[in-house]
Amino acid sequence: MANRQAGPLSLQDVRRAQGVCGVNTEITWLSAGEAAEFLAPHLPERATLAVALAHKAVDPFFTRPRGRRKAVLVADMDSTIVTAETLDELAGFAGLKDKIAEITRRAMNGELDFKAALRERVAMLKGLPLDALEKTWADIEFCEDAQTLVRTMKGFGATTALVSGGFTFFTGRVAEAVGFDIHRSNQLLDDGAALTGEVAEPILDKDSKLAALTEFAATRGVALSATLAVGDGANDLPMLKAAGLGVAYHAKPVVAAEVTNRVEHSTHRALLFAQGYRAETFVS
Repeated sequence: MANRQAGPLSLQDVRRAQGVCGVNTEITWLSAGEAAEFLAPHLPERATLAVALAHKAVDPFFTRPRGRRKAVLVADMDSTIVTAETLDELAGFAGLKDKIAEITRRAMNGELDFKAALRERVAMLKGLPLDALEKTWADIEFCEDAQTLVRTMKGFGATTALVSGGFTFFTGRVAEAVGFDIHRSNQLLDDGAALTGEVAEPILDKDSKLAALTEFAATRGVALSATLAVGDGANDLPMLKAAGLGVAYHAKPVVAAEVTNRVEHSTHRALLFAQGYRAETFVS
């Protein structure tokens, strides 16, 4: 369990969680007042646990004790590693942010075909000067502790990859700033001065994300059980379900409904605690 809001996590809080699980086993603190773990023979009902801990903003994680530290991390970018949807922010320089953001919202909640929605949004930006990309990048902010997650896992030997339905202009810069080993995404086409309103084919979509996760695991010579995937949108669901540890990060409703392990209150530190890392080993 990881907590960053509503006061520190107390021993009483953890004992309450243990009561739901029907155990009284040893408690290990991974970070005092923030994250604790214990063994239980069976998975409790998340909803029941949530009721027991309703007084505290806590993110419970359920993992197996063996193989907890993952050899591969695959992360989405928009609203997962950076706080914004970069395409929506870019659209602001064309006066179309609200219109495009609504399409993005529906696509990320699985209401629209991802590829068709991406082509539609990019077409609306035809003629937008390329300096809008630089202006958008200047305002990008990173999600809290994203860099700590990536640098810590790299420091312990993991392969880290940023795989996004967004665009290479941003993923390349985000990967460099945060510390990812690899980045993959879509490519916006331009004529040297402005966007053409087109995106290079093939479009990186949900199937591409799953394929990337599988590829990186194979390259490392590990099973999918040794991978961690994190994302927030419907196009992340296949990789989240296939990964050994799939985490929905402040996710859209359709994603939160289908993924057991979710970050709803805390930060990317929770993904490290879920792997058994102690706070003093984090690389910031």
